[in-house]
Amino acid sequence: MSVLKPKNETKTSPLDDLQVALGGDMNAVNDLIIKHMQSEVPLIPQLASYLIASGGKRIRPLLTLASTQIFNGEMSRAHALAASVEFIHTATLLHDDVVDNSEERRGKESANVVFGNEASVLVGDFLFSRAFQLMVSDGSLEVLRILSNASAIISEGEVKQLSTQNNLDTSMDDYLKVIEGKTASLFAAACEVGPVIADQNKETIKSLRDYGMALGMAFQIADDVLDYDADRQKLGKTIGDDFREGKMTAPILFALEKANDEERAFWERTLGQKDQNDSDLEKAQDLIRKHDALGEGLALAEGFGDQAIKALRSVPDSAIKDMLVTLVPFSIHREY
Repeated sequence: MSVLKPKNETKTSPLDDLQVALGGDMNAVNDLIIKHMQSEVPLIPQLASYLIASGGKRIRPLLTLASTQIFNGEMSRAHALAASVEFIHTATLLHDDVVDNSEERRGKESANVVFGNEASVLVGDFLFSRAFQLMVSDGSLEVLRILSNASAIISEGEVKQLSTQNNLDTSMDDYLKVIEGKTASLFAAACEVGPVIADQNKETIKSLRDYGMALGMAFQIADDVLDYDADRQKLGKTIGDDFREGKMTAPILFALEKANDEERAFWERTLGQKDQNDSDLEKAQDLIRKHDALGEGLALAEGFGDQAIKALRSVPDSAIKDMLVTLVPFSIHREY
């Protein structure tokens, strides 16, 4: 059975519900984030604050908090690890925007536009360092292993994405490996450290890791669909960035699969040869809709969503578990 699209009967989302349920804990995480952004070099907190204060879903640190609380784990440890997870994520955003020459992030000018590429890369490095300091301070070698491995895998995923960029021979398997590395691995780690510090058994730890991995896959596929079909104001970034950057994502791959010779030539010119004009994005969207590539993309995301929900079956029932379950369809069918 596929993941059901959530009904818009209430104004709150499962993400809002998690933020309310874990509000005190999230405030503690935010305090740690602010504390560990400080430096004698003024540009570091200035740039880091610019990005962190600009918003964001905070889904990754929330997953660490939820996966700890669900087993009554020590929340003070979860606070520090959730901050570490958010620093890793923020560092990758700073680096990504430089690599992609992005001009906008969350509806504002990206940090690299405001502060420059050099500062963005170096402050990203600083945040990675802070993340590792927080990991080490926890004192658990297993936690350090999980989060340090995720950091390495994220970098590998980003490099692999560079190798697939503008490459029309990219396979669906290549694409899935990219998003497993650059997105899902941190979701998985964020969920895995919770049961680890709550002293759960290996099977339970694996269940939460599997949930995070599948949720991360679904989340990123849905994000890639949104890049061709979202309301720009709600999404908080420019629509079509993936197209302009030549990223081979699910909507493109599904459209390519059904492309005729003329359409293939269009994709070869615009993506393979990076020869684009102002009207090409609209034509790309038309071809994607023609072949129902957005629907195919969401179906792919729903398959991972089913895996995420299945992974939670062995976890004891609770209000937090219910929120984690309902977070799955929200992540797939969200508008931002």
